This record gives sequence, structure tokens and C-alpha cells, in this order.
Amino acid sequence: MPEPDPIAPDTKDWTWVLDRPCPECGFDPGAHSLATLPRPLHDSAMVWSRVLARADAALRPAPGVWSALEYACHVRDVHRVFAERVALMLVEDEPHFANWDQDETAVASRYAEQDPATVDTELVEAAGHVAGVYATVTAEEGARRGFRSDGSEFTVETLGVYHLHDVLHHVHDVGAV
Repeated sequence: MPEPDPIAPDTKDWTWVLDRPCPECGFDPGAHSLATLPRPLHDSAMVWSRVLARADAALRPAPGVWSALEYACHVRDVHRVFAERVALMLVEDEPHFANWDQDETAVASRYAEQDPATVDTELVEAAGHVAGVYATVTAEEGARRGFRSDGSEFTVETLGVYHLHDVLHHVHDVGAV
């Protein structure tokens, strides 16, 4: 299989989505809290199952734009990374997260070549796991802090809202809203 066209790295700082609605996907951070995170994180996986069942899931819609399969691989990995970060925040005081380069991961993990059925299973498992993690966080624990490698500060709750936006924004990206 030939190498897919390279994707321009996303270098935007998306933390602004914690303060105001996203004009692209309509996500409103004010509509979500620690208590409301588990259900949409879990339920979004069902949307991805339908997306991955599409005959064209592995095809890029345009040069330099991820296919639905590549987006699904990314979302699966986002769930895994955020589950690790929340777990770290719950056991360590003010941890600093290792850098995670999503674009490097996409290339190294060969997202474009993964099997949609396998990705579907893995994404559902990862979404269910992280939804369960958030469901166990108490209000007191929700205020625990952690820091991204660029210095951005999150609480468990704001990390969860940021996480939810990422997942739902990518549902929008693949036209599955």
C-alpha cells in the first residue's frame, strides 16, 4: 500500500474550548461537568462503530485530510491517553504529562493501514474504560490538577471536558453528527 499523503500537523492550542463554544462543531463546555462526562464519551463510541462500517471508511476525502479510519484510530488513542492522564492525576499531586504527538503517533502506528473492525472494538473498549474512570471520580478528586507538557493546567474535570470536545469534534469532522 502506498504511503498516504502527509497531514499538516495540528499545532493549534485548543484549550480555549474550555471557555467558549466551538464554532466548528457546536460543543458548549458549559453544558458539561464531571458528572455528565461518562455517558457522551461512552455513547460516542457507538457513532464511531457506524462510521467504521462505512465502505469508504479507509478513504481520505481529500489530500492531506485523515480518513474516517484514521480519525477513529486517533479517537481510540485519545481515550487511552486521557485515561492514563486521569489515573495519574488521581494518584500523584500535580503530575506533568509526557508529551503526546498525535501526528507522530498516526504515522508510527500506521493509522491508514489498520483494520476498521479491530479499531472499532478497540475504540469501544477504550471509550468504555475511560467513561468508567470518569464515573468513579468524586467531586473532590475532580479538582485535582495536572499539567500538559506545554504548561497548560487542567483539573480532572476540565481535562475531561477538553477530552469530550476532542472526541465529539472528530465525530463532526467525519460528518457523523
